[in-house]
Amino acid sequence: MMFQEEITEQVKDVIQEDIWGAIKDFLGYEIFHIGTDKAPIVLTVGLLIFTIVVLLITTTLLRITRRIIGKKLRQEDQAKFDSVFSFSKYFIYLIVIFFALDSIGFNITAVFAASAALLVGVGLALQTLIQDILSGIFIFIDKTVHVGDIIELDDKVGRVEEIKLRTTRAVTIDNKVLIIPNHMYLTSTLYNWTQNGSVTRESVTVGVAYGSDTQLVKELLIKAALSNENTLKEPPPVVLFTDFADSSLNFKLVFTISDSFQAGILRSEIRFEIDRLFREHNISIPFPQRVVTMVKENEDN
Repeated sequence: MMFQEEITEQVKDVIQEDIWGAIKDFLGYEIFHIGTDKAPIVLTVGLLIFTIVVLLITTTLLRITRRIIGKKLRQEDQAKFDSVFSFSKYFIYLIVIFFALDSIGFNITAVFAASAALLVGVGLALQTLIQDILSGIFIFIDKTVHVGDIIELDDKVGRVEEIKLRTTRAVTIDNKVLIIPNHMYLTSTLYNWTQNGSVTRESVTVGVAYGSDTQLVKELLIKAALSNENTLKEPPPVVLFTDFADSSLNFKLVFTISDSFQAGILRSEIRFEIDRLFREHNISIPFPQRVVTMVKENEDN
């Protein structure tokens, strides 16, 4: 019996050794082997499995982190965090992979040396893309632009509908979609009409003929502004006498509105009303005039 037990134990040891040997051979199987003997790049089955396991663990941790942080954010900040997080996780994946491979002896230096020229070329090709992404991150951090803001960029005006990591989507007053690369915020002058609030001051300029009753002009301009339902009564409209010009007395009507996105339409409506009131009260809007003097030359010369 003792002899049979010893044989059984030896058989078990042999089987275990064969199994562990087969596993080691399987894990050590080379999928590919490139490079020189001094700087080889070898990918084995075990290395591939280890990398996949590390990526699965990293993905799980990132999802948990995203869920925990996302619950603590306001709804308006949730989209910003999602965009930044989706961009940052790729860098986290790269860092984790490099550390994982380096910790088990994979020749990371050889990989960088082999792909240095390729990485430089890709970096140059993606220069604008990276600039857009970094600009998007700066927008999220310093809160230069929010969804719903009315912005003016390169003489184009639109209401911001969505801010992504690479682009900002805005809708113009004629319902056209304006796609703005985020790097333009850093390279161009941006006017945010509503950063200080949705209420803005607008103005209309007009000139009247010399000899006109300036007090009547002031009353009519204020009346034209208040006649529009979209003009705020408080603060009240203000009329400025701006200049004695060559051909006219110039005035500036300043008024307040609650929706600056409709400012162009509102200014047009007020101009129509000003023209009607001026015609009704016989106040003329002059056009430039020039006096030409002709000198007759002496016939003897």
